[in-house]
Amino acid sequence: MKIRKYSVIPLDANDRKNLKPVICYPIDNLKDLNLPLLLEARKYIKKISEIIVPPKDAKTFEVKAGQFFRIESIEGPQVGDLNLFQANNFDEKFYSGKTRALYGTHLSTGDKMLSSFPYLRSLATITWDTLDWYGYDKDGGSVHDVIGTRCDPYTSKLLSGSDYHYCCHSNLTRALVKEKEIKKKEAEKLIHDVLNVFMCTGFTKETKQYFMKSSPVRPGDYLEFFAETDLLGVLSTCPGGDCGSEHSSDNIKCYPLKVSIWSTPQELLKDLNISKISIYNRNHGLD
Repeated sequence: MKIRKYSVIPLDANDRKNLKPVICYPIDNLKDLNLPLLLEARKYIKKISEIIVPPKDAKTFEVKAGQFFRIESIEGPQVGDLNLFQANNFDEKFYSGKTRALYGTHLSTGDKMLSSFPYLRSLATITWDTLDWYGYDKDGGSVHDVIGTRCDPYTSKLLSGSDYHYCCHSNLTRALVKEKEIKKKEAEKLIHDVLNVFMCTGFTKETKQYFMKSSPVRPGDYLEFFAETDLLGVLSTCPGGDCGSEHSSDNIKCYPLKVSIWSTPQELLKDLNISKISIYNRNHGLD
């Protein structure tokens, strides 16, 4: 946390610190011509299916390339933890760290959810966000973060000494075991860092610790995505509810979330630039 300082301050400390920041991964060259087309196509979407994810649980869902899907608040303020996989290759899954490095700590309309190495392509593009009005608040907080990893039983055990089985990591694992018949040990290895849908988070100004505050989400709010390849999604309703006080416990009022799948006339998508797997040759300087 950079709060303990035992070293001697050098004479040129100010010169070393007060340097201009440089964006690590500028995305100016990643011209996205798709978003205007997607914003037009979404005007004609029709719902084809939906599922309800119960409180403190998780469900899987499938989306075909070219379809849209929404995660929606339906009864009360509730945070959801989202995993995404390429439906035919579970090794290709959402890479929150690289998504964060390119698009920032919190996602919204036009941002892409990138997949893991060696694939590194966009799995989905966010096409609508009813909470984009929130922006960043006075504490630096915002919604839909790719900072937090997901609440899990291991951290809960470390900090509280107790076992808790309905945190998001466990919920996501159970969903793969029950609905996709994947063995528990293998399923847990597939679970990865999430998009924290609707969660309001940031870093404290002094210690830069990850914080959460009550989500501004209300019934009717949704986050919408366009699938750029066939997807398997897994969504957990966090036991922290709106995450305004704590998570990984049964003390908080929680609500279900709805996932809906939507289609659009395919002729509206004919000019899209389809996301492709990385063409890096993968020799890593070894050949």
